[in-house]
Amino acid sequence: MNTLVKQTLAASVLSTMMATTAFAAPAEAPPAFVKKVADSLISRLKADNAKLQNNPAAVKAIVRQNLDPYIDSHSFTRIVMGTYATNQYSTAAQRAQFERNFRETLIENYGSAFAKFSNQSYSLRPYKDTNSKNPVVTMDFNNKGEKIPVSFQLVDKGNQWKIRNINVSGIDLGLQFRNQFASTVKLNGGNLDKAIANFKPDADVAVNKK
Repeated sequence: MNTLVKQTLAASVLSTMMATTAFAAPAEAPPAFVKKVADSLISRLKADNAKLQNNPAAVKAIVRQNLDPYIDSHSFTRIVMGTYATNQYSTAAQRAQFERNFRETLIENYGSAFAKFSNQSYSLRPYKDTNSKNPVVTMDFNNKGEKIPVSFQLVDKGNQWKIRNINVSGIDLGLQFRNQFASTVKLNGGNLDKAIANFKPDADVAVNKK
């Protein structure tokens, strides 16, 4: 085999490997990923239910261990900051600080939400693959006879699904949190540093606005 043929073959194999790596999708189907995360979290909440009563710190710790690794806080942050996530309105340091603060409050929000449903049943809705880069998987939580739909919008982060936004009963939490943050900026006279420090997203308020 001459040198030119070897070089061409090597380049072809290398480009194929690079393309496969670049476009490889997570091996896990979106519904399987969401079910795994939900099962792990809620089974833990059920198992420790007695110890979690009036103990928000314990609930928060369980949520951090079982949900936090699967949240794409960077994407969620950009959704919530909206136009303030651009270089025109904020610095990289401000965005990083917002992401740290927001991730912490997300854990508190999700902890209180899932704690309410820890003793309830839940089921996955039929999933239709639309080849979207942000697939959506919906679960129905049965809360004392009332079905509460919770939809998880996913994103592929390094061949691993992560949650980038959540919709509860038709309410897009990312957009609701964006409105809350915009109001916080206004209340702080446009001072972004103060707004970031004072921002506390409230999922209960967002969902109950419907």
